Amino acid sequence: MTEHEQAPPGIDPTIPSVARMYDYYLGGKDNFASDRIAGEKIVELVPNVKDVARSNRAFLGRTVRHLAAAGIRQFIDIGTGLPTQENVHQVVLREAPDSQIVYVDNDPIVLVHARALLADNARTIVIPGDLREPGAILDHPDVRERIDFDQPVAVLMVSILHFVGDDKEVSGIAASFGERLVPGSHVVISHVTSGDLTEDQVRQGRGVYGTTTAGGIFPRTLTQIRGLFDGLEMLEPGLVPVYDWRPDSGDVVIPPGAGAITVGAVGRVL
Repeated sequence: MTEHEQAPPGIDPTIPSVARMYDYYLGGKDNFASDRIAGEKIVELVPNVKDVARSNRAFLGRTVRHLAAAGIRQFIDIGTGLPTQENVHQVVLREAPDSQIVYVDNDPIVLVHARALLADNARTIVIPGDLREPGAILDHPDVRERIDFDQPVAVLMVSILHFVGDDKEVSGIAASFGERLVPGSHVVISHVTSGDLTEDQVRQGRGVYGTTTAGGIFPRTLTQIRGLFDGLEMLEPGLVPVYDWRPDSGDVVIPPGAGAITVGAVGRVL
């Protein structure tokens, strides 16, 4: 993608987007020069960041496959990002063709690409929505039409909450979704930690992300991330590096000491 290609209205291609940077980390082509420049700055600071992105993507696939196999038939993916290989709807519908999937994002380019991909998919919709407004997402008319909230739902917040800076707000977001779901529902979260990064690496990384559409990135401690699952029952193996959550052969494994780490877990609503 180049700046000379037409961007959706309201998009400034000179401002890096976290969704397009993530696409760049995954080897995608739906990114502008500004995204690649910002992404390379992060690669220089955190050389394992592309492996972190790949391992996080693999975690997403494993969790939704597990939940579909366990009988969950409704999925809401918040902060879905740009389409890539093994998207949530592809993994879920392969396991359970009668499922319903809702994608939610606030990035206009993500919405354009997702709608084009899903134009002929009767089981999947995409809506605009902001993570910081759980009620607006869950009460969106298209969501209410598609999702039966009297039945279990899986809410996915994978690699998204670390773009919210206020710790209290992050806890409130996680709690708001959990409170609206019936027992047997699940919440999937992955979140960046600083891992073995130095304070200077974290500071510089936050500076790069501060120039993006997200306005910053905010790694949290394991204790803080574990607190996002308060009131939920964590599935085994609990909160672990994403590559250790029920790994498949061939998944990306990031050795200790390699830099940043994303941790994740699946919580069951009781």
